[in-house]
Amino acid sequence: MDLQQVRNDLQQRLPQERYEHVNRVTATAMELAEEVGVSVGNAEIAGLFHDYAKFMDKDELHELLKQDKEYELYSQYHSELWHAPVGAILAKERYGVEDQDVLQAIRFHTTGRAGMSPLEKVIYVADLIEPGRKFPGIEELRNRIAGRSLDDQMTECIQHTVKFLVHQYAVIFPYSFDCYNEHVRRRKEQ
Repeated sequence: MDLQQVRNDLQQRLPQERYEHVNRVTATAMELAEEVGVSVGNAEIAGLFHDYAKFMDKDELHELLKQDKEYELYSQYHSELWHAPVGAILAKERYGVEDQDVLQAIRFHTTGRAGMSPLEKVIYVADLIEPGRKFPGIEELRNRIAGRSLDDQMTECIQHTVKFLVHQYAVIFPYSFDCYNEHVRRRKEQ
């Protein structure tokens, strides 16, 4: 796969600010992958594709989502979540990405899920903490996860996300709860 072509494609399809976010997520994911012993190459591919479908027309996004095996579930939730499974579909269809771990990392970078692979966790964490993020509490989150295990980083990140969504009175995707519950149980068992 020609990653420069992927970058060129991303630069054409995304607003500049989002393209820069994708590059920061990719760099953060590659650094984290190296630290925790995950394939840096796979982290780069998943990082590049994580927001590939982010700014697609909603109708086009919906049509592509119909190809997904979990269409019925996703269609019940905010369209903001749709870009993740559609990004995985397009990575496979347009660029021939076949590695299931990479495709799952793209697919679950917004919601998380129970049983995430190390690569999935790397992309989830990198997307949340990349250096350009400026939401309230980001510095505290970065400080809490610094130097900790990947599982501990994921625990802090999913907890942060669920708290944020609850405070927004947002409907929460069930896989996010599954992910949160898994990490809370893991922490209590330690």
